[in-house]
Amino acid sequence: MSENRVQSPALRGKIMSAEDAAAFIHPGDNVGVSGFTGSGHPKAVPSALARRMTAAQSAGEDFRVGLWTGASTAPECDGALFKVNGVSFRTPYQSDPECRGRVNGGEAYYADAHLSHVAQNAAWGHYGELDVALIEVAAVLEDGRLVPSTAVGNNQTWLDLAKRVILEVNAAQSARLEGMHDIYAVGVPPRRAPITIVSSADRVGLPYLRVDPEKVVAVVETNALDRDTKFSEPDENSRRIAGHILDFLRHEVKKGRIPANLLPLQSGVGNVANAVMAGLNDGPYENLTAYTEVLQDGMLDMIRSGKLVCASATAVSFSAKALADFNANIDEYRKRIILRPQEISNHPEVIRRLGVISMNGMLEADIYGNVNSTHVLGSRMMNGLGGSGDFARNAYLSIFMTPSLAKNGALSCIVPMVSHVDHTEHDVQVLVTEHGLADLRGLAPRQRARLIIEKCADPKFRPALADYLARAEKGANGMQTPHLLGEAFHWHLRALKGEPM
Repeated sequence: MSENRVQSPALRGKIMSAEDAAAFIHPGDNVGVSGFTGSGHPKAVPSALARRMTAAQSAGEDFRVGLWTGASTAPECDGALFKVNGVSFRTPYQSDPECRGRVNGGEAYYADAHLSHVAQNAAWGHYGELDVALIEVAAVLEDGRLVPSTAVGNNQTWLDLAKRVILEVNAAQSARLEGMHDIYAVGVPPRRAPITIVSSADRVGLPYLRVDPEKVVAVVETNALDRDTKFSEPDENSRRIAGHILDFLRHEVKKGRIPANLLPLQSGVGNVANAVMAGLNDGPYENLTAYTEVLQDGMLDMIRSGKLVCASATAVSFSAKALADFNANIDEYRKRIILRPQEISNHPEVIRRLGVISMNGMLEADIYGNVNSTHVLGSRMMNGLGGSGDFARNAYLSIFMTPSLAKNGALSCIVPMVSHVDHTEHDVQVLVTEHGLADLRGLAPRQRARLIIEKCADPKFRPALADYLARAEKGANGMQTPHLLGEAFHWHLRALKGEPM
């Protein structure tokens, strides 16, 4: 395998086991790893490091590290390290249950962040110094250039900032990924470079990652597929939400506010997002484009059908079936897919310039359009902000969607006041549940409240929400955004007690 995938003579001499490579990571180090939404993460060294941590802890040593990523990784990375309580600090987005448990239990600090900001935060030293970069690549070329794998994320930033670099060269990643990537760095103020992307298909950088070979301390050969992302068939609520969004887009085209081939699409992860893509795939639109952060099964289907002519992202995250198709037909997909660093895929300037149509999930929204994407009942972290804020604030159309009920119908996802605010009413243009769509553009707060209650709330909660609004309009200390402050979180307090909201 080394002859095929590690062609650089200098780096071929640094090939070693995952256990030996893990010895270059020390207690208290900050480690920047590759990986974004279950793709492109290191597969071997984290587990070897977790075994070292366990042995050290058995001997009474506190062996924990700071862990910086692109976004979520997988059980082989986040899961392995958090399971042994080996992480003291984590940033940015995560979705691992072991990580979530340690964070919510107070055993690890977690700094949520807009994904477009992470590279800059790291470059300015906001997270401290980066000791080790642990990066998966598909190949090392003879001149030392690195062929990225299925996720770009913050990889180039980690390679630039780290004192020591460990490469995992994964033979399970197709060598034909070469040429799919567009690596470009904007730098930091006051020497920030312009980003000359004016369409999703534009390339502005180079297809390779670069690293100082003197910093590379270890090369580990692996052969393991990315996480198999599980997508179930969209349920009835997902199909209804998708239907409302598709009707809304048809209306916008008819009004002349968006072109017949729409505008570049951004879609969050999950079954609702895939249901929307399936609807677009069956719809009348042609020559669609995407400028998003994660490419999932739904968009791959649209590329295959010819509906989607170009998709820009920072990672792919597929089911096993879709991944097999992607690898089997990668030469064709390489003509349509561009993978970029997340500070480019999520860059506010580019999102605004392209006029992206942004569609993201949420946990809850309040009657004025504030959205909570991250915290259950105000305090418990679910996954994180991810890129939703990058897109919501800057998109031409900012859409948030959720089923109207949670916890088997016990909780309403439309509440008087959200228990945590990730996206303010100023950044939320459209709310959608299975019951309907509320177009909030140009509306004052009380107008928004009535429309959200009417269109989005579940019928069994509408009377209580309408009653709250009516009493707030009579009893609040102002009429612009009337609230009963002593009652606004009453539903959440009941939920904490295990009572229906």
